[in-house]
Amino acid sequence: MATHKKSILTKFYLVGAFMTFFLLAIVFRVFTIQYSEGDKYRKLSTKSTIKQDTIYANKGNVYAADGNLLATSMTKFTIRMDVVAVDEIVFEKNIVALSDELSNMLGKASNFYQKKLRSAKKKKNRYLLIARNVGYINYLKMKRFPIFKKGVYKGGFIAEPKTVRAHPIGKIAERTIGYDDFRGGAGIEGAFSDYMKGENGLRWKQKIAKNQWKPINDVNEKEPVDGHDIITTLDVNIQDITHHALLSKLEYFEADHGCAVVMETATGEVKAISNLGRTSKGTYYEKRNYAVWESSEPGSTFKLASLMIALDDKVIDTSTVIDTEKGKIFIHNRKVEDSHKGGYGKISAARIFEVSSNVGIVKIIKEHYDHDPQKYYDKIKEYGFTKPIGFQIKGEGKPYVPNPKDKKNWNKISLEWMSWGYGVSVTPMQTLMFYNAIANNGVMVKPMFIKELRRQDKIEKVFETEIIHPKIASDLTLNKVKKVMENVVKRGTANSIYSSNFSMAGKTGTAKKYISRTKDDQGEWQGGYYSTKKYIASFVGFFPANNPKYSCIVVIHDPKKEKGYYGATVAAPVFKEIAQKIFTTTPIDVQSVDDKVALEAINAQYHEFDQIQNKNYSEIPDVRGMEGMDALSLLENIGLKVKISGIGKVRFQSLRKGEKLIKGSTIILKLS
Repeated sequence: MATHKKSILTKFYLVGAFMTFFLLAIVFRVFTIQYSEGDKYRKLSTKSTIKQDTIYANKGNVYAADGNLLATSMTKFTIRMDVVAVDEIVFEKNIVALSDELSNMLGKASNFYQKKLRSAKKKKNRYLLIARNVGYINYLKMKRFPIFKKGVYKGGFIAEPKTVRAHPIGKIAERTIGYDDFRGGAGIEGAFSDYMKGENGLRWKQKIAKNQWKPINDVNEKEPVDGHDIITTLDVNIQDITHHALLSKLEYFEADHGCAVVMETATGEVKAISNLGRTSKGTYYEKRNYAVWESSEPGSTFKLASLMIALDDKVIDTSTVIDTEKGKIFIHNRKVEDSHKGGYGKISAARIFEVSSNVGIVKIIKEHYDHDPQKYYDKIKEYGFTKPIGFQIKGEGKPYVPNPKDKKNWNKISLEWMSWGYGVSVTPMQTLMFYNAIANNGVMVKPMFIKELRRQDKIEKVFETEIIHPKIASDLTLNKVKKVMENVVKRGTANSIYSSNFSMAGKTGTAKKYISRTKDDQGEWQGGYYSTKKYIASFVGFFPANNPKYSCIVVIHDPKKEKGYYGATVAAPVFKEIAQKIFTTTPIDVQSVDDKVALEAINAQYHEFDQIQNKNYSEIPDVRGMEGMDALSLLENIGLKVKISGIGKVRFQSLRKGEKLIKGSTIILKLS
């Protein structure tokens, strides 16, 4: 019995010792956690219940010069549904009503959504996709739909927000406005992404019930700073005119792609830039920034540089007579031929330019610079053709102009071929910059896309006009080339776009496209031929001719040959439409009016037109017999939308004289 009691006591003591040891271990561990490792576990506790949340800064907006919004950030929602969260009775009672609402908003039949929701309920889908890219207004509407209005936990409504960039004016100038996202950086947004991003803010949040987080304080730890707004030089009205003028001709000629740029002469501010490429379906969109990126042989638009060099060096005058023979010559067994069969015979240097004689310009340059081609090259370099302009936006194309000092790329016909725009490669923006310098009395300014950087309406940086060359030629030379450019439109290759109502000056260009055949070790195309089916049609100039406000270039690649391929046929009409519409929609104080001209007949016409414009209309006026530009201005000013076909005077109007004027109505005019 004593032995048995002793055994029990021994076990009791062992259990007591174990319990005592266990208690001491707990006390020791508590002490260790509380004091030795206290900071560590307090940090872990804080980390799991408190977090520092990022407050994302708003990305800056992009604006046109007139304040119109070109690009901004918008919130879009992906809507999903946790079908399992919805009570069975609530689901069956409201599924038809919910499906009807979804049908009205998203377009598919109500029955489609009923089947989709029932199938998801059966499969216990907790993340059913309802719609993507839902705007904020529609998101608010969907929150009030049957079932959804019960919220996340009872209605299964899941809304996932994301920020996207939106272009309020659509696809117009999309490549120039650009982007900065998973595709990389392009255009204005790509070039100024660091300015536009802003600085993110911080805020402490604490975890509460149902895995939700709420701010600890009313004040942020760090306030977000919104990104800079970009004020561009673009003018929405001119951009719209340019875009649609280019688009209509690309569609008609079924061209591969094209670009058009309008620049303010004095400042270099780009007021419009349109770059349109063709899809496999025959539609057009802003595919690449061709005006900045694409370097190609300019053809006859380069002849202006050749003529100006010869005039400025005084080796010829505009009256100098050159024998263009029968429109065909051979230089080192390579043919130079005029488009006019039979040639022009003996004509002046001015006339050579007006009719775009290849033979004539080649003979001028060959005679006076063959012995010293470097002199010719150095002038071309002064005109800005030998190196990129240096835009802030990415992707500028590299020009190519052979240098006589580079024996590898210079041959015995390089000079002559350069003189009429072959064997060289330049971008449309370089050509425009050169022509603009002539319009700007010899002052070459750098084309610019950005006017200001702003933050919260405060101007932080202003981009001033940058002068690249203060005087590219003498005033005498400039006046002469301006005159021959005006005559190109009046009586030369572009006489089809001549208008007595407003003056234009410029030069047509038609270049055969060079087709490369093989690639060398560096991946560069080598060898090839000039196509007889693919052409580059262009026109570049300025308006009004006597006091230029704008310069403009139009370049169209691969128009359908059967419909036309000459610069005068394909590109020049785009230039005219742009110039005419800008002229008729621009306030009179920036239009060019020659005060020296005081013919009574002209003054009477202006007075009569002013009276017509200032009249208050309640009925449709009779515009038959009026010049197209006058009718357009009048009808738009009284609130009508005008569609015009043809050129000249109005011979038909779709709304009859005397009908009640309803502003916003469309009137169709057919011109003779």
